[in-house]
Amino acid sequence: MITPQNIFQHEFIGLNVEVKESSHEGFIGINGRVVDETKNTITVETEEDGEKMVPKKTSTFRFKLPNGAVVEIAGRVIVARPEDRIKKKFRKYW
Repeated sequence: MITPQNIFQHEFIGLNVEVKESSHEGFIGINGRVVDETKNTITVETEEDGEKMVPKKTSTFRFKLPNGAVVEIAGRVIVARPEDRIKKKFRKYW
């Protein structure tokens, strides 16, 4: 089960996400479902515009977990390939 404490060790694909902050104003406010993740980007499927690719390093994301909890994560913390991030040990960021 995904919780705010172990979200770093889980897959983001399928989670609802909103871009809260970004160095590029065009990315702020993008929300939808995560459909793909690479080392440096998260691809979000929106209802209006289709798929949008958002860089991790310069953005802050707000993920809604299946249990209804909301977690805000600085993208610079999750810059890694998904398979490497899942194995990595994280200090507490909450």
